[in-house]
Amino acid sequence: MAAADGPSADLHRDESLGGDDGRRVDAGFLVTVPVRWSDMDVFAHINHARMVTLLEEARIPWLFYDERPTVGLRTGCLVADLQVRYQGQLRHEQSPIEVTMFTTAVRAVDFTVGYEVRPADADPQSKPAVVASTQLVSFDVDTQMPRRMTAEEKDYLRSFLRPDGRGATRTAR
Repeated sequence: MAAADGPSADLHRDESLGGDDGRRVDAGFLVTVPVRWSDMDVFAHINHARMVTLLEEARIPWLFYDERPTVGLRTGCLVADLQVRYQGQLRHEQSPIEVTMFTTAVRAVDFTVGYEVRPADADPQSKPAVVASTQLVSFDVDTQMPRRMTAEEKDYLRSFLRPDGRGATRTAR
């Protein structure tokens, strides 16, 4: 498993880079993420490894900011699984991108995040250029073991379960 996201310092987006701190929308949590020149491949598409990084950057304001009930995950959260499917092109000139995140499963020690990625000027109902999912595991660094999430963490994550039934919605307390 890989460590998820960044350090445990006070987190807030550097506004000089563009993007935003995100907001709740009907479909989940929406974050605008700037695309850097270095995110592009030789064909002017967003490089696959960089797309994974952009998804990670989108998760930060949703899950790890100080005011979030899930801030405790900042010190222990691992990526157990990652799936990325490209359904269209995303090019550098379409920056910034909009990443809509939601949960498809919330269990005792892990949860699955779904992503839909579109250019910022795209219709929110349009087909996403990228769809992805990440299974994240709550982890205790001191014991090197998964940890049970708190009721507050699970409630917050469950508030983003997709109501349209896409994905698994199995939950456990």
